Formats: sequence, structure tokens, C-alpha cells
Amino acid sequence: MTTTSRHGRRRAALVSALLVLLALLSLPGGSAQAVPSEGLQCETSPSNSFTLTATSGYILTPDGNSIFMWGYAGASGAFQLPGPTLCVNQGATVTVTLRNLLREPVSIAFPGQTGVQADGQPAQPVLSGGRITSLVKPAAASGGTVTYSFTASRPGTFLYESGTDVAKQVQMGLYGALVVRPVVAGTPQPARAYASADTAFDPQHEYLHLLSEIDPVLHLAVERRRSFNLGAYAARYFLINGRSMPDTIAPNNAAWLPAQPYGSTIHIKPKDASHPLPALIRYLNVSSATYPFHPHGNDQRVVGRDGNPLVTGSTDISFEKFLVDIGPGQTADTTLFWTDEEQWAPGTNEIPVDLPPLQDQIVTGDTWFSESPYLGHTGELPAGVTSSNECGEYYHVAHSHALQQATNFGAAFGGMMTLIRIDPPAGCPGATP
Repeated sequence: MTTTSRHGRRRAALVSALLVLLALLSLPGGSAQAVPSEGLQCETSPSNSFTLTATSGYILTPDGNSIFMWGYAGASGAFQLPGPTLCVNQGATVTVTLRNLLREPVSIAFPGQTGVQADGQPAQPVLSGGRITSLVKPAAASGGTVTYSFTASRPGTFLYESGTDVAKQVQMGLYGALVVRPVVAGTPQPARAYASADTAFDPQHEYLHLLSEIDPVLHLAVERRRSFNLGAYAARYFLINGRSMPDTIAPNNAAWLPAQPYGSTIHIKPKDASHPLPALIRYLNVSSATYPFHPHGNDQRVVGRDGNPLVTGSTDISFEKFLVDIGPGQTADTTLFWTDEEQWAPGTNEIPVDLPPLQDQIVTGDTWFSESPYLGHTGELPAGVTSSNECGEYYHVAHSHALQQATNFGAAFGGMMTLIRIDPPAGCPGATP
């Protein structure tokens, strides 16, 4: 395959992904009718008490596969991947009751939390015959329960995951996210990542990217109740919030993805007087591999790692990164601004934005996509070609830079990839990011 043909296929795949996104936005419930549900979705409780049910189900992949999974069901009791995102305030006493419907013992570990108790006793490893069988007390198979409790003493982004037969059960889908929001002088701060005002973000633009992967051979073995050699493990699907591209850009709670409720499209406007605060992206890695994740066209500022703020009052140790490495079991909190090129010449856009020659444009039949960062300015189109951009918005890919992770069973453009949509400063009709 020549370099030219590889690039051509990648461009064609990107066009397909953009067509999917715009098709979604034109559906009933899309931005033409109403803004699709997007961004972080929290499961909350006035008493900070939650019930999670370990159960099984299936997820769908964009190449037509159906994969048997385990997962933590939330309040509805319906299987989902990942488990519900639990959101609490700093200082809350959190209680999580696990009900286990699976055919083997299952538990929940809470990395980053201290003083965790299981059924009223300090949570500690369970030993049998001199070896550890679980990192914390599990719920017995086929109907057992166990209740965990802890005080969410510090804000940040945290994982929760099975602490029993970890290599198998976490891979099978027993994981989710815990968000602890800061409290300053007794007042919750839902628009800050940490206590410092330097970590303020726009609460309408808060996103969660829980990164994971799947070896379908392992899942098939579990479904058929057969043994599996973990030495032969080979990931084939790479997920953001339980979905692979292009499903990642579908809205939250898409009807055709009933067990995969969380999308990952980032939808923002450029920084200006009416949008002075950045978006916040919470990254979590639940696998055994490092994911080098990055958005095209912009840096992110890393303000927290593993629930530890990198911005604290007058001491700022945050840093800008074009690519954020998320290691196994790690989390990172990043803020994202977009600066419109229009700001270089407010109200005039004096820098001309000329269309390249037709053969260098992304054109599919009679459809054209603007690749101009000059938001809202598309120039003149060739005769017979219609722009599918709603209002001159701009799209950027965000993905793992380990490109084998941007595939669905080896086929690009897929896997651990999503889109960032940037609307013009004046916005789009019917869209209010």
C-alpha cells in the first residue's frame, strides 16, 4: 500500500466519522431539534448511598460484533458498561452496597480512598491457603452482598473496580468512575476540579473519558465457561466510556447502544468574554497498558493526577501537554481552551481563508466539510457541492496516539477515538454548547 493510498483511506474514514456525527445531530433529539445529551453524567444520592449490581450482558462494536461482558449496574439494575459514574462531595460518607448476580465471588476496590470498610470492618485482603484471593471482602457468588463505606476525604477523579481475580474481572468490565467534588469553607464547588480557584471550569462542559480495552477471546471463553491463558491475552478493541469510534460520538443514552450509555464527544466554543472558563476532561485508565491520549490542534493543561491537585493556591505546578500519558490505574484532570483565530482580527477576520484546490478538499459526492480553523467562515464552494457543517463549526479528532489502539479489531479509523466540536463564537442555531 502506498503512502498516498493510506492517507486517502484515513481521510475517507474521517469523512465517514464526520458524516455519522452530523447525521446524529440531524436526528430528532439532535441539535436541529434539541441539543443531544453529552458530557459527564453523574449518579448521585442525597444520602451518598449507592447500590451496584454485578451482572452480565452484551455490548455492541461498530464492526457488528457483540461481546459478552460483566458490569456494575446502577440504580436501574440494568447491565451497563462502564458502571455508573458516582458523584459525591468532599467529606461525604459514601456507602456502596454490592449485590452479586455472577457465578463467582466479586468485590469492589476503591483506589485512592482511605479507611474503606467492608461490612463494618476494615477492608483488607482475603487469604486462602496462604495466597490472596481478593484485595477486599467479596460478595459471594449468585446473590451475595457486601457493603463498603468510606469518607471521600479529597476531591478528584478516581476509579472503582473489582478487587477479586483482577486480571480477569476488570477486563470483563467490572469498573467505573468516582468523582469527588471539592468543598471550600463548607460550600461545595461543583465548578472546580480541586479547591483552588485556578481549577475552575465551565460546569456545562465537563467530560469523562474512561479508557479500556477488550480481548474478545477471553470474553468468549468466560461466556462458554472455559479456561483462558492470560499469557495469550491480546486486546482487539479499545474503548472510551465503553464504546469504540464511531459509536463514541453518539449522544449519551443513544437508543441503539442500550448497554453503553456514555458518549465522549467534546462540544465547546472558543474562549471569549461569554465563555471565559475552560472545559474539564477527566481521564481514567482501567487497563494494564499506557494510553497516550491527545486532541489534535490544541494543548490541555494537566491540573490533577490521581486525585492530587497540581494547582494549589499560589503554587502552580500544572503543565501544558499536547499528549497526556495515562498509565495503568491512573487518572488525570485536564482543562481545555479553544482560541478562535478570529480573535487575531476581531470582527474582521482580515486573514483570508481561501479554499484549496478541489482535489485537495474532503469531498464525498456532493458533500463537503470545512477544514478551516477560522470558525464560521467557509468561503465559496464549488458548484453543486453542499457543506454539511451546520454553521462553520470545526472538528478535531482526539485519540490514542498508539495508533493500534485507534482500531476496531485492527481496522482503522476506530477504537479509542472521538471528536472535539468547536462552534463559532456566535454559536449554531439550536446548539448551545
